[in-house]
Amino acid sequence: MKYFGTDGFRGVANEGLNVEHAYKIGRFVGWYYGARQGRKARIVLGKDTRRSSYMFESALVSGLVASGADAYMLHVIPTPGVSYEVVDGAFDCGVMITASHNPYTDNGIKLVNDEGYKMDEDVLELIEDYIDGKSEVPLATGDAIGCTVDYMQGRNRYIAHLIASANFSLQGVKVGLDCANGAASSVAKPVFDALGADVRVINNSPDGFNINVDCGSTHIDRLRRHVVEQGLDVGFAYDGDADRCLAVDERGNVVDGDLILYICGVYLNKHGRLTAGTVVPTVMSNYGLFKAFDEARLSYETTAVGDKNVYACMRANGYSLGGEQSGHIIFGDIECTGDGIMTSLRIMEVLRAERETLSQLCAPVKLYPQELVNVRVSDKDAAMSDEGVLAAVKQAEEFLAGQGRVLVRASGTEPLVRTLAEAPTDELCRKANAIVLEALKPFQA
Repeated sequence: MKYFGTDGFRGVANEGLNVEHAYKIGRFVGWYYGARQGRKARIVLGKDTRRSSYMFESALVSGLVASGADAYMLHVIPTPGVSYEVVDGAFDCGVMITASHNPYTDNGIKLVNDEGYKMDEDVLELIEDYIDGKSEVPLATGDAIGCTVDYMQGRNRYIAHLIASANFSLQGVKVGLDCANGAASSVAKPVFDALGADVRVINNSPDGFNINVDCGSTHIDRLRRHVVEQGLDVGFAYDGDADRCLAVDERGNVVDGDLILYICGVYLNKHGRLTAGTVVPTVMSNYGLFKAFDEARLSYETTAVGDKNVYACMRANGYSLGGEQSGHIIFGDIECTGDGIMTSLRIMEVLRAERETLSQLCAPVKLYPQELVNVRVSDKDAAMSDEGVLAAVKQAEEFLAGQGRVLVRASGTEPLVRTLAEAPTDELCRKANAIVLEALKPFQA
């Protein structure tokens, strides 16, 4: 893939990803689905709150209708809202304009197929060929030109779906929400309000530039202070497009994706709702989580990093729970993608049913210290296949002698090699990582 990575086509707005790219994506997608179906294509679009999202939305819509598709605009909505509405509204495909947790200067275009999953690779390759001028598509004329539809009812249906997924009341529960000045800003509070919670919201005043700035799931300290100062029962922080969620317990401690997988996994298994008694984490999950799963007699199947890999494993085996340490959690029985607001509702379900605090529910998990070092390299493939580096990884593992592990992998989007050490102490992590870092020195950029 030349333009589309693991999470769509992403880049600095009007540099790596420009308005002409967006127009061409709209042109191809609008034509492709119309030609395939033998009728006008119906495409649904959403966006996050960054300034450039409006520009890309206009370009995409122009391309879609010029190719004869009808464009249904959800406006600002979480990424999982687009996935949900593609299926709910029987659309041919969906488009989300977002760069997730990246700075406001970046943006991206994610495409989902008619089942709400990430777009098929063969279609993405056809789009890339069109962007590069290797193919042509006709312009629609006359009554074949598409129209735009202000599709606010689709957004309302998504909010109703979230509320309906909760069969409990939150009356008397004090909940803090950090909306990252992003896509959750207009959705999260109405959902919790409808369930009767006493909601205290921060960072829900987007201005196009403040998305993810010192807020949300990537900067959670503000929510931690907010929960403690306001005496709240729980807090939830979303990222820019609200497909991730991290929680904060009543004491102000961060509850990351690993801990969320644990408390939800144990609860679902107790009630016979965890398929095959199995959770699907990634290889980056904490060593302490795997030990806690063993003690709780839960099975787990690890995947490569990326929600795409987690969901592929879940779908292939029918598993009902999986996710990443970053807070990207998928509840396979009710959704086909990570949904931050849905994750926070599922955590509230456990809290209400078990009548315990979040800190009590997390107590059985003893997370190991981790040290993650990103090394900028000139050639990540060469570094990852180098015999000296591979030998150093083995040496570091032997140094930890079964008390922890070392994981080295190339970044999917940047010229980086990431080395992660986990061990009972910070000092052991540093020493294990140092062995690998020394071997990577010849490759440093």
